Amino acid sequence: MLKDSVYRLLDATANRAGEALRVIEDYARFILDDALLTGEWKRLRHDLTAVLQPIPMSTRCAMRETECDVGANLSVPEERKRSNVWELARANISRLQQSLRSLEETAKLIDADLAAECESLRYRSYTVSAAMETTQNSCLRLETIRLCVLVDGCSSLDNFCNLVQVLIEAGVGAIQLRDKSANDCDLLERSRLLSELTAGHRTLSLINDRPDLAVLAGVDGVHVGQTDFPVRAVRRIVGADCLIGVSTHSIEQARQAVLDGANYLGVGPVFPSPTKSFETFPGPALLKQVAGEISLPSFAIGGIDQQNANLVIESGFDRLAVASAVTAASDPAQAVAQLRELLEVSAAR
Repeated sequence: MLKDSVYRLLDATANRAGEALRVIEDYARFILDDALLTGEWKRLRHDLTAVLQPIPMSTRCAMRETECDVGANLSVPEERKRSNVWELARANISRLQQSLRSLEETAKLIDADLAAECESLRYRSYTVSAAMETTQNSCLRLETIRLCVLVDGCSSLDNFCNLVQVLIEAGVGAIQLRDKSANDCDLLERSRLLSELTAGHRTLSLINDRPDLAVLAGVDGVHVGQTDFPVRAVRRIVGADCLIGVSTHSIEQARQAVLDGANYLGVGPVFPSPTKSFETFPGPALLKQVAGEISLPSFAIGGIDQQNANLVIESGFDRLAVASAVTAASDPAQAVAQLRELLEVSAAR
Protein backbone atom coordinates (compact mmCIF):
# COMPACT_ATOMS: atom_id res chain seq x y z
CA MET A 1 0.00 0.00 0.00
CA LEU A 2 2.81 2.42 0.89
CA LYS A 3 4.59 1.64 -2.37
CA ASP A 4 1.38 2.32 -4.32
CA SER A 5 1.19 5.76 -2.69
CA VAL A 6 4.78 6.42 -3.66
CA TYR A 7 4.01 5.72 -7.32
CA ARG A 8 0.99 7.99 -7.12
CA LEU A 9 3.22 10.77 -5.78
CA LEU A 10 5.86 10.15 -8.43
CA ASP A 11 3.23 10.32 -11.15
CA ALA A 12 1.79 13.59 -9.88
CA THR A 13 5.15 15.32 -9.50
CA ALA A 14 6.38 14.02 -12.86
CA ASN A 15 3.29 15.42 -14.56
CA ARG A 16 3.74 18.74 -12.80
CA ALA A 17 7.39 18.99 -13.83
CA GLY A 18 6.65 18.09 -17.46
CA GLU A 19 3.81 20.61 -17.70
CA ALA A 20 6.00 23.37 -16.24
CA LEU A 21 8.82 22.54 -18.66
CA ARG A 22 6.48 22.85 -21.62
CA VAL A 23 5.34 26.33 -20.53
CA ILE A 24 8.93 27.50 -19.98
CA GLU A 25 10.05 26.05 -23.31
CA ASP A 26 7.21 27.84 -25.09
CA TYR A 27 8.23 31.12 -23.47
CA ALA A 28 11.83 30.75 -24.61
CA ARG A 29 10.63 29.78 -28.09
CA PHE A 30 7.77 32.16 -28.79
CA ILE A 31 8.49 35.17 -26.55
CA LEU A 32 12.29 35.32 -26.40
CA ASP A 33 12.75 33.73 -29.85
CA ASP A 34 15.85 32.14 -28.35
CA ALA A 35 16.87 28.88 -30.02
CA LEU A 36 19.65 28.21 -27.49
CA LEU A 37 17.45 28.43 -24.39
CA THR A 38 14.57 26.67 -26.14
CA GLY A 39 16.93 23.81 -26.93
CA GLU A 40 18.20 23.65 -23.35
CA TRP A 41 14.68 23.42 -21.94
CA LYS A 42 13.63 20.90 -24.60
CA ARG A 43 16.60 18.66 -23.80
CA LEU A 44 15.78 18.87 -20.12
CA ARG A 45 12.17 17.89 -20.85
CA HIS A 46 13.23 14.90 -22.92
CA ASP A 47 15.84 13.89 -20.35
CA LEU A 48 13.15 13.95 -17.66
CA THR A 49 11.08 11.56 -19.76
CA ALA A 50 14.10 9.29 -20.18
CA VAL A 51 14.88 9.35 -16.45
CA LEU A 52 11.32 8.28 -15.63
CA GLN A 53 11.28 5.55 -18.30
CA PRO A 54 12.00 2.70 -15.80
CA ILE A 55 8.66 3.46 -14.11
CA PRO A 56 6.06 2.01 -16.49
CA MET A 57 3.33 4.42 -17.53
CA SER A 58 0.84 1.63 -16.85
CA THR A 59 1.95 1.63 -13.21
CA ARG A 60 1.74 5.41 -12.96
CA CYS A 61 -1.74 5.53 -14.49
CA ALA A 62 -2.99 2.66 -12.34
CA MET A 63 -2.06 4.63 -9.22
CA ARG A 64 -3.49 7.93 -10.53
CA GLU A 65 -6.58 9.15 -8.63
CA THR A 66 -7.37 12.58 -10.06
CA GLU A 67 -11.02 12.64 -9.02
CA CYS A 68 -10.15 11.70 -5.45
CA ASP A 69 -7.26 14.15 -5.14
CA VAL A 70 -7.94 16.23 -2.02
CA GLY A 71 -5.79 19.04 -3.42
CA ALA A 72 -7.49 19.30 -6.80
CA ASN A 73 -9.84 22.06 -5.66
CA LEU A 74 -7.44 23.80 -3.30
CA SER A 75 -5.95 27.05 -4.58
CA VAL A 76 -5.04 30.58 -3.55
CA PRO A 77 -6.02 33.70 -5.54
CA GLU A 78 -2.42 34.35 -6.64
CA GLU A 79 -2.37 31.05 -8.55
CA ARG A 80 -5.14 32.30 -10.85
CA LYS A 81 -3.40 35.55 -11.86
CA ARG A 82 -0.37 36.44 -13.95
CA SER A 83 0.43 40.07 -14.74
CA ASN A 84 2.72 39.37 -17.73
CA VAL A 85 4.32 36.55 -19.69
CA TRP A 86 7.60 36.76 -17.80
CA GLU A 87 5.79 36.30 -14.50
CA LEU A 88 4.14 33.27 -16.09
CA ALA A 89 7.54 31.83 -17.02
CA ARG A 90 8.98 32.55 -13.59
CA ALA A 91 6.07 30.84 -11.84
CA ASN A 92 6.57 27.73 -13.93
CA ILE A 93 10.33 27.72 -13.33
CA SER A 94 9.58 27.68 -9.60
CA ARG A 95 6.99 24.95 -10.15
CA LEU A 96 9.50 22.88 -12.11
CA GLN A 97 12.25 23.10 -9.51
CA GLN A 98 9.92 22.28 -6.64
CA SER A 99 8.59 19.30 -8.58
CA LEU A 100 12.07 18.02 -9.36
CA ARG A 101 12.95 18.23 -5.67
CA SER A 102 9.80 16.31 -4.79
CA LEU A 103 10.65 13.70 -7.43
CA GLU A 104 14.17 13.41 -6.10
CA GLU A 105 13.06 12.92 -2.50
CA THR A 106 10.30 10.47 -3.38
CA ALA A 107 12.59 8.44 -5.63
CA LYS A 108 14.89 7.81 -2.68
CA LEU A 109 12.22 5.43 -1.38
CA ILE A 110 12.47 3.13 -4.40
CA ASP A 111 15.63 3.82 -6.44
CA ALA A 112 18.73 5.75 -5.36
CA ASP A 113 19.96 6.09 -8.97
CA LEU A 114 16.65 7.62 -10.04
CA ALA A 115 16.89 10.10 -7.16
CA ALA A 116 20.41 11.08 -8.23
CA GLU A 117 19.27 11.63 -11.83
CA CYS A 118 16.41 13.85 -10.66
CA GLU A 119 18.88 15.84 -8.58
CA SER A 120 21.08 16.34 -11.65
CA LEU A 121 18.09 17.61 -13.64
CA ARG A 122 17.22 20.02 -10.85
CA TYR A 123 20.70 21.55 -10.85
CA ARG A 124 20.63 21.84 -14.64
CA SER A 125 17.35 23.73 -14.34
CA TYR A 126 19.03 26.21 -11.99
CA THR A 127 21.69 26.96 -14.59
CA VAL A 128 19.29 27.38 -17.51
CA SER A 129 16.75 29.39 -15.52
CA ALA A 130 19.50 31.75 -14.34
CA ALA A 131 20.60 32.23 -17.96
CA MET A 132 17.03 32.98 -18.99
CA GLU A 133 16.56 35.43 -16.10
CA THR A 134 19.78 37.20 -17.10
CA THR A 135 18.74 37.25 -20.76
CA GLN A 136 15.35 38.72 -19.88
CA ASN A 137 16.83 41.43 -17.66
CA SER A 138 19.66 42.23 -20.07
CA CYS A 139 17.26 42.67 -22.98
CA LEU A 140 15.38 45.24 -20.92
CA ARG A 141 18.48 47.05 -19.63
CA LEU A 142 20.14 47.21 -23.04
CA GLU A 143 17.00 47.63 -25.13
CA THR A 144 17.99 51.07 -26.45
CA ILE A 145 21.77 50.49 -26.52
CA ARG A 146 22.71 49.98 -30.17
CA LEU A 147 26.13 51.59 -30.51
CA CYS A 148 29.18 51.09 -28.29
CA VAL A 149 32.33 53.11 -28.91
CA LEU A 150 35.67 51.84 -27.60
CA VAL A 151 38.11 54.55 -26.52
CA ASP A 152 41.64 54.57 -25.14
CA GLY A 153 42.97 56.85 -22.43
CA CYS A 154 43.93 59.56 -24.96
CA SER A 155 47.07 61.66 -24.72
CA SER A 156 45.79 63.65 -21.76
CA LEU A 157 42.98 63.72 -19.25
CA ASP A 158 41.48 66.79 -20.94
CA ASN A 159 41.45 65.07 -24.33
CA PHE A 160 39.82 62.03 -22.82
CA CYS A 161 37.19 64.17 -21.11
CA ASN A 162 36.46 66.08 -24.31
CA LEU A 163 36.08 62.90 -26.37
CA VAL A 164 33.75 61.28 -23.84
CA GLN A 165 31.58 64.41 -23.71
CA VAL A 166 31.35 64.54 -27.49
CA LEU A 167 30.26 60.90 -27.60
CA ILE A 168 27.66 61.40 -24.89
CA GLU A 169 26.20 64.42 -26.66
CA ALA A 170 26.17 62.47 -29.94
CA GLY A 171 23.94 59.85 -28.32
CA VAL A 172 26.33 56.91 -28.06
CA GLY A 173 24.69 54.10 -26.09
CA ALA A 174 27.84 52.86 -24.36
CA ILE A 175 31.46 53.96 -24.05
CA GLN A 176 34.04 51.28 -23.28
CA LEU A 177 37.48 52.22 -22.00
CA ARG A 178 40.06 49.88 -23.55
CA ASP A 179 43.71 50.77 -23.16
CA LYS A 180 46.28 47.98 -22.92
CA SER A 181 49.22 50.36 -22.48
CA ALA A 182 47.93 52.56 -19.65
CA ASN A 183 49.08 51.94 -16.07
CA ASP A 184 46.62 51.13 -13.31
CA CYS A 185 46.58 54.66 -11.86
CA ASP A 186 45.73 56.22 -15.22
CA LEU A 187 43.11 53.57 -15.94
CA LEU A 188 41.44 54.12 -12.59
CA GLU A 189 41.48 57.88 -13.02
CA ARG A 190 39.90 57.69 -16.46
CA SER A 191 37.44 55.01 -15.38
CA ARG A 192 36.20 57.24 -12.58
CA LEU A 193 35.95 60.18 -14.95
CA LEU A 194 34.01 58.06 -17.46
CA SER A 195 31.60 57.02 -14.71
CA GLU A 196 31.11 60.61 -13.55
CA LEU A 197 30.61 62.02 -17.05
CA THR A 198 28.04 59.41 -18.08
CA ALA A 199 26.09 59.59 -14.81
CA GLY A 200 22.62 60.97 -15.44
CA HIS A 201 22.85 60.25 -19.17
CA ARG A 202 21.61 57.34 -21.23
CA THR A 203 25.18 56.40 -22.08
CA LEU A 204 26.58 53.40 -20.22
CA SER A 205 30.16 53.35 -18.92
CA LEU A 206 32.17 50.17 -19.47
CA ILE A 207 35.76 49.17 -18.77
CA ASN A 208 37.78 46.46 -20.46
CA ASP A 209 39.27 43.41 -18.70
CA ARG A 210 39.37 44.78 -15.14
CA PRO A 211 36.53 43.89 -12.75
CA ASP A 212 38.56 45.33 -9.86
CA LEU A 213 38.75 48.76 -11.50
CA ALA A 214 35.10 48.52 -12.48
CA VAL A 215 34.17 48.26 -8.81
CA LEU A 216 36.54 51.02 -7.70
CA ALA A 217 35.36 53.40 -10.43
CA GLY A 218 31.67 52.59 -10.15
CA VAL A 219 31.16 52.06 -13.88
CA ASP A 220 28.10 50.32 -15.30
CA GLY A 221 29.89 47.27 -16.62
CA VAL A 222 33.03 45.34 -17.41
CA HIS A 223 33.95 43.51 -20.61
CA VAL A 224 36.19 40.43 -20.54
CA GLY A 225 37.83 38.23 -23.17
CA GLN A 226 38.24 34.49 -23.47
CA THR A 227 41.56 34.54 -21.58
CA ASP A 228 40.40 36.86 -18.78
CA PHE A 229 38.53 35.93 -15.60
CA PRO A 230 35.48 33.75 -16.36
CA VAL A 231 32.03 35.28 -15.96
CA ARG A 232 31.26 33.62 -12.64
CA ALA A 233 34.52 34.86 -11.11
CA VAL A 234 33.85 38.36 -12.43
CA ARG A 235 30.34 38.28 -10.98
CA ARG A 236 31.71 37.51 -7.52
CA ILE A 237 33.89 40.61 -7.79
CA VAL A 238 31.48 43.12 -9.32
CA GLY A 239 28.20 42.00 -7.76
CA ALA A 240 24.74 41.42 -9.17
CA ASP A 241 24.00 44.78 -10.80
CA CYS A 242 27.17 45.34 -12.84
CA LEU A 243 26.88 44.40 -16.51
CA ILE A 244 29.31 41.75 -17.75
CA GLY A 245 30.15 41.47 -21.43
CA VAL A 246 32.13 38.64 -23.02
CA SER A 247 34.10 38.57 -26.25
CA THR A 248 33.17 35.49 -28.31
CA HIS A 249 34.80 34.18 -31.48
CA SER A 250 32.71 31.06 -32.13
CA ILE A 251 29.14 29.91 -31.65
CA GLU A 252 30.32 27.52 -28.91
CA GLN A 253 31.86 30.40 -26.95
CA ALA A 254 28.70 32.45 -27.40
CA ARG A 255 26.51 29.62 -26.11
CA GLN A 256 28.76 29.11 -23.10
CA ALA A 257 28.79 32.84 -22.27
CA VAL A 258 24.97 32.83 -22.16
CA LEU A 259 24.87 29.84 -19.81
CA ASP A 260 27.65 31.37 -17.68
CA GLY A 261 25.49 34.45 -17.04
CA ALA A 262 26.90 37.14 -19.34
CA ASN A 263 24.72 40.23 -19.85
CA TYR A 264 25.85 40.84 -23.40
CA LEU A 265 28.21 39.47 -26.03
CA GLY A 266 30.86 40.96 -28.26
CA VAL A 267 30.90 38.84 -31.43
CA GLY A 268 33.74 38.88 -33.91
CA PRO A 269 36.12 39.94 -35.14
CA VAL A 270 34.06 40.62 -38.22
CA PHE A 271 36.72 42.42 -40.28
CA PRO A 272 40.41 43.30 -39.85
CA SER A 273 40.83 46.17 -37.40
CA PRO A 274 43.48 48.90 -37.10
CA THR A 275 43.20 48.81 -33.30
CA LYS A 276 43.60 45.07 -32.65
CA SER A 277 45.18 42.17 -34.54
CA PHE A 278 43.65 38.71 -34.99
CA GLU A 279 44.80 35.58 -36.78
CA THR A 280 41.34 34.57 -37.95
CA PHE A 281 38.09 36.39 -38.68
CA PRO A 282 34.80 34.55 -38.11
CA GLY A 283 33.14 37.34 -40.06
CA PRO A 284 29.44 37.71 -40.93
CA ALA A 285 28.97 33.93 -40.90
CA LEU A 286 29.34 33.87 -37.11
CA LEU A 287 27.03 36.87 -36.78
CA LYS A 288 24.32 34.96 -38.64
CA GLN A 289 24.74 31.98 -36.33
CA VAL A 290 24.50 34.06 -33.17
CA ALA A 291 21.60 36.17 -34.45
CA GLY A 292 19.69 33.01 -35.36
CA GLU A 293 20.19 31.30 -32.04
CA ILE A 294 20.76 33.77 -29.20
CA SER A 295 18.54 36.61 -27.97
CA LEU A 296 21.00 37.96 -25.40
CA PRO A 297 22.09 41.49 -26.52
CA SER A 298 25.10 41.05 -28.81
CA PHE A 299 27.43 43.60 -30.40
CA ALA A 300 29.28 42.90 -33.63
CA ILE A 301 32.89 44.04 -33.28
CA GLY A 302 36.06 44.17 -35.33
CA GLY A 303 36.88 46.59 -38.13
CA ILE A 304 33.32 47.89 -38.49
CA ASP A 305 32.86 51.31 -40.07
CA GLN A 306 30.35 53.33 -42.04
CA GLN A 307 31.24 51.50 -45.27
CA ASN A 308 30.78 47.90 -44.09
CA ALA A 309 28.20 48.32 -41.31
CA ASN A 310 25.41 47.33 -43.70
CA LEU A 311 27.03 43.90 -44.14
CA VAL A 312 26.81 43.46 -40.38
CA ILE A 313 23.21 44.61 -40.26
CA GLU A 314 22.30 42.26 -43.11
CA SER A 315 23.69 39.42 -40.98
CA GLY A 316 20.91 40.03 -38.46
CA PHE A 317 22.80 42.23 -36.00
CA ASP A 318 21.40 45.54 -34.79
CA ARG A 319 24.17 46.40 -32.32
CA LEU A 320 27.66 47.59 -33.23
CA ALA A 321 30.88 48.12 -31.27
CA VAL A 322 33.35 50.38 -33.06
CA ALA A 323 36.61 52.15 -32.27
CA SER A 324 38.62 53.95 -34.96
CA ALA A 325 35.53 54.42 -37.15
CA VAL A 326 34.58 57.08 -34.60
CA THR A 327 37.66 57.96 -32.55
CA ALA A 328 39.92 58.43 -35.60
CA ALA A 329 37.33 60.41 -37.53
CA SER A 330 37.87 64.12 -38.11
CA ASP A 331 34.38 64.67 -36.70
CA PRO A 332 33.52 61.91 -34.17
CA ALA A 333 30.00 63.27 -33.63
CA GLN A 334 29.25 63.08 -37.34
CA ALA A 335 30.68 59.55 -37.51
CA VAL A 336 28.38 58.53 -34.66
CA ALA A 337 25.41 60.12 -36.42
CA GLN A 338 26.11 58.13 -39.58
CA LEU A 339 26.30 54.84 -37.72
CA ARG A 340 23.18 55.59 -35.70
CA GLU A 341 21.30 56.41 -38.90
CA LEU A 342 22.26 53.05 -40.37
CA LEU A 343 21.00 51.30 -37.23
CA GLU A 344 17.78 53.29 -37.16
CA VAL A 345 17.03 52.52 -40.80
CA SER A 346 17.59 48.84 -40.04
CA ALA A 347 15.28 48.97 -37.02
CA ALA A 348 12.54 50.57 -39.10
CA ARG A 349 12.50 47.75 -41.67
